[in-house]
Amino acid sequence: MTTKHDASILAPYHEQTDGLRNVGNQMWTRGWSLGTSSNYSMVVSDDPKHLLVTASGMDKGHLKNSDFVVVDISGHPISTDQPKSSAETLLHCVAVEMGAGAVLHTHSPWATILSEHFAAQGGIEIAGFEMLKGLQGITTHESRIWLPIFNNTQNIPELATEVRDYVADSKNPPLFGYLIRRHGMYTWGKTLADATRHIEVLEFLLECIGRQISIR
Repeated sequence: MTTKHDASILAPYHEQTDGLRNVGNQMWTRGWSLGTSSNYSMVVSDDPKHLLVTASGMDKGHLKNSDFVVVDISGHPISTDQPKSSAETLLHCVAVEMGAGAVLHTHSPWATILSEHFAAQGGIEIAGFEMLKGLQGITTHESRIWLPIFNNTQNIPELATEVRDYVADSKNPPLFGYLIRRHGMYTWGKTLADATRHIEVLEFLLECIGRQISIR
């Protein structure tokens, strides 16, 4: 039996769903979000904190305005009359706790391959590239960032705790994104435009590193 969902919950967020649909089409076109992989979100309310998240199992290249769920900061839907949200919704909530206004998760080939290649060292250092200046707060190519790699797991609350613990450790450098081993990448921004720029910059840099390795 088909479940009928209450479309009125999404009615106030037509502009936001359009924005996320457009981003999904861009990511799909670039080969970063094929099939039903990936998930995206935006903050749509600050008090209380609510997120608009892609529903589970949707083709990200052909999202409809109804393919979204509104959840609270704990990842729970604000109404039961909605489709199921992404299995990784809690990871979006963690990024919002860190100040994100939009969160993007992609499954590109380079992120997937390099997350395995560098898994033993726990992350990837990226330094000296002009494109680093596309990341919020970086003003010179003479910068370096660290993309940590977390092991893939179906236990999302456990992974969310790992990410929180990483951020809370003052010995760790600022976090611009992270990789999940053999899975993909998460990044974010204050706005959807910022998050989109960050995913483009990081995907470009990962491809550069991958190509450097392949021609050595």
